[in-house]
Amino acid sequence: MLAKTFFGMEKLLSTELKKMGAKDVYEGNRLVHFSGDKGFMYKANLCLRNALKILKPIYNFRADNDLALYKKLFNFQWNDILSPDQTFAIDSVVQGNLFNHSLYVTQRCKDAIVDRFKKDFGKRPSVDTRHPDIRFHLHIFNSKCSLSLDSSGRSLHHRGYRSLTNIAPINEVLAAGVIQSSGWNERTDFLDPMCGSGTFLIEAAMMACKIPANLNRNEFAFEKWGDWDETLFEKIRTSQLNRVISPFGKIYGFDKAPSAIEKSIHNIKNAVLEDFIQVNRANFFDSQKMGDSPLHLLTNPPYGERLEGNINELYQKFGDTLKRSYPNTQAWIMSSNFEALKFIGLRPSRKIRLFNGKLETRLCYFPVYKGTKKTHKLGDHENKSTKN
Repeated sequence: MLAKTFFGMEKLLSTELKKMGAKDVYEGNRLVHFSGDKGFMYKANLCLRNALKILKPIYNFRADNDLALYKKLFNFQWNDILSPDQTFAIDSVVQGNLFNHSLYVTQRCKDAIVDRFKKDFGKRPSVDTRHPDIRFHLHIFNSKCSLSLDSSGRSLHHRGYRSLTNIAPINEVLAAGVIQSSGWNERTDFLDPMCGSGTFLIEAAMMACKIPANLNRNEFAFEKWGDWDETLFEKIRTSQLNRVISPFGKIYGFDKAPSAIEKSIHNIKNAVLEDFIQVNRANFFDSQKMGDSPLHLLTNPPYGERLEGNINELYQKFGDTLKRSYPNTQAWIMSSNFEALKFIGLRPSRKIRLFNGKLETRLCYFPVYKGTKKTHKLGDHENKSTKN
């Protein structure tokens, strides 16, 4: 099978698959290859946090031109998967020099399917691009063609909990990957001080509680397949629910916009996580860190496209607030405004390159120590000397 993901998240996804028990795991570009049985396919769709789609390859072939492509597809045994009474859709991705128009490839694939059914049955299945019974994925690289079944249906970032959003909300799969990339241990207190519609908070709570990522989804594409095993799926679902725990740390957020707080509360209730997440209306620049224990802060501030006012000043205030009011904090900030990031006034200890849609972004780590950095390093040295 193939699990599709975002650029830069391939390693996270392969690690997740291995921990879940997948075999033959290896990474590609924006995807990870793996092996598993039908039950594992169900489990992957239900539980993977870093996957956008789970594809099951069913036909690999070569085609050097349009006619060869049509003939290969026409000769495939479509009736093993699709019936004349069902609907279908095709997603095509083409790379290389031989084929350069995905919509045309999609049309030729559709023609081959329809013509084959007319020949064999005298009637044909209909195309439904919005909610098909069976969705195919055709990938072509030069002459190498791969046809797959889409077991997920809608992208797996549609978790099912987010019904209200702000402008430019972060994708749920990307949010999960950002949290994992930041190295949060799921025990330290977690704060998003510009929480928007609450995506970071909800994804963090689901991780801390061991809740399957897609528990709230209404359906998966494999439920319309001929070999759909509802008993097996429910057994896997129940097994995962039995692993759910209460979080060890506090998960909370705030935002200065009343509409954002309203949306985040609504989405948190949809995810049935109101007992584990606290949100309040507050301005981060007027806030103070609660307690002396370590804090993991992660946020996705405005980049400039959705902000009225001086973006550089906002980032400067962000850095000033961290230095003044948030000691003993691991602060991670995700932004595509590289110039504004310089105004935070702290040197990032780490930068991770990611893409938020088409925007190239940086996930930057700003450790804020209790006292000065020099004092912190001296304390670490003394602790090591004591141990030795």
